[in-house]
Amino acid sequence: MNEENNLISQMRAVTLSREYGSGGGEIGARLAQRLGWQLIDHEVVVQVAHALGVSEEEAEAHDERTESLTSRLLRNMNLFEPAALVATPLPTATDPDVYREALRRVVEEAAAARHVVIVGRGAQFILANSRDVLHVRVVAPLDLRIAYVMRREALDRAAALARIQLKDRDRTRYLQAEYHQPSDNPHLYDLVVNTGILALENIVDLIYQALEYKAKRLQTPTEELGPAAGLTPYPGRPGDFRPPESITGPSK
Repeated sequence: MNEENNLISQMRAVTLSREYGSGGGEIGARLAQRLGWQLIDHEVVVQVAHALGVSEEEAEAHDERTESLTSRLLRNMNLFEPAALVATPLPTATDPDVYREALRRVVEEAAAARHVVIVGRGAQFILANSRDVLHVRVVAPLDLRIAYVMRREALDRAAALARIQLKDRDRTRYLQAEYHQPSDNPHLYDLVVNTGILALENIVDLIYQALEYKAKRLQTPTEELGPAAGLTPYPGRPGDFRPPESITGPSK
């Protein structure tokens, strides 16, 4: 166990993207508790609000949505240093640019401080090029997400479905507008997990193992990574092998 912990301690962060109602937030909380790492979730909104000198409600209005902050944001650029996460002033810009820069800085500086689990907030894009960060996506069938929201938020089925649709739409539009990619692109993630059958605690176990596996490969040169690493050619051509027409020409 100590060897596992030493390996995992080389990783800086886990980013956790989730479909609403998939249990991703709960998984993030359980993972952070198991690792002894800091959970960064709604706290990011609070830190950005502090950095911008606006109310938490105003930052909340922009969080994971495409709507811009109000013009008051630009009138309150006297920044201070909340919890050492935003250490330097941000440049003056248009309101969505200011929010984006503040959020980016909070996420990057939280990860730089090491050992955080970041739920949502586009962290999978912001930290995409960091090899010492594990990126996870949590999904679930719609009916099961409805059941989760009904139970957790004490809503009837129609209200739960409407809330899921609203949250998913807001997140999709926000990430598409900010990063020009859909969040459900599997190539953004090291691990995509479905809570439809696997229990939340099972998935925490999988993420823990994935952290260990990725940590073991931190020192491996990039050119030695990938599915071809260590493999030799097939002994013969696969039975379904067909050379491209650019080589053979069209069949008669």
